[in-house]
Order: sequence, then structure tokens, then C-alpha cells
Amino acid sequence: MAVEQIGEVIVDGQRQPILLNVDESRFEIRVEEHVAFLLFRQRGTLLSVIHTEVPPALQRQGLADALARAAFAYARRQSLKVKIICPFVTAFVTKHPEFQELIATDDE
Repeated sequence: MAVEQIGEVIVDGQRQPILLNVDESRFEIRVEEHVAFLLFRQRGTLLSVIHTEVPPALQRQGLADALARAAFAYARRQSLKVKIICPFVTAFVTKHPEFQELIATDDE
């Protein structure tokens, strides 16, 4: 399993790694038996962000935001453009215009 730590987030006062799980095509935050994730697909220089899911036990802690930030940071480091399919990430970008330059245009 190809898993790499690409960041971290504080959950209930504890540092938790943000993981890039290549085999599952998702960014993940694991807390005990719970997993919050952002599902993606990468083809060439395009990173499509498809779906964000945070289990009820982990909600209201900013994990979806942390996952979206991690995805954009990863895209920036890898020189990728981001195609947004996930409605949460669409809303996230409207609140965080600093990521606009990473959004793929229709011809990319």
C-alpha cells in the first residue's frame, strides 16, 4: 500500500497525519476506526477531486477543509491543475480564492 504523509491537522487536541493514499486514490485523515477522505483521480497533469466524506464522529472539526487544502497543496507541489467535481470543494474554493489559479480551465 503506497501511503505518504503530506500534512497534519489537529483533531481533539491531537496531531493527526493527512495521508496521500495512492492505492485508494484519496487524501485521508484516520482517527481511531474513523476515516475522513477526499477521493481523487489523477490523469497526467490533471487532478480531479471527486468526493469528500467525513464520518459523523469527526464532523465539525474542519477536516473537510483540511483535506481540500491538502489536495490543493499537493496539486501545487506537483504542478497539477485541479478539476472540481465535488460540491464541497466548489464551495471551499469560493471562500478561498487563493486556490483559483490551480483550477483547470475547460480546455485543460
